[in-house]
Amino acid sequence: MTTDTDLKLEITRTIAASPEAVFDAWLNPEMLAQFMTPMPDVIIPEATADAREGGRFKVVMRVGDQDLPHAGTYKTIKRPDELAFTWESPMSPVEDSTVTLKFASVPDGTEVTLRHVRFPSEESRDNHEKGWGGILEALNRVLSA
Repeated sequence: MTTDTDLKLEITRTIAASPEAVFDAWLNPEMLAQFMTPMPDVIIPEATADAREGGRFKVVMRVGDQDLPHAGTYKTIKRPDELAFTWESPMSPVEDSTVTLKFASVPDGTEVTLRHVRFPSEESRDNHEKGWGGILEALNRVLSA
């Protein structure tokens, strides 16, 4: 039987912006409100970030008339190479669920590798894979505009 510690996902995308710009977007509440949208019909009415190791962030995703708060604690901030944070989500209520982002300069911009570990189920992991994919696409749209 699969346990939450066995479940993980990894997504790699190229973002048409510098590593510094891509990295900084993840720590800027105004930018978070523009791209933390896993699906086109999601809006972000609230985003905060205390951008330091041990600091916390909060992103409220509004889907229809439902607000879904997501939060976490920054574990690693190494500009512009790596960012890691815990992930507290009503869709993935698992202790120590962690997202790690690695940023590498490539000819077309920045290669972002997102790795998310610890899910309560395969369905949760698969839903998060779609959500993170949508978020990375939105980030590319925002930064390349």
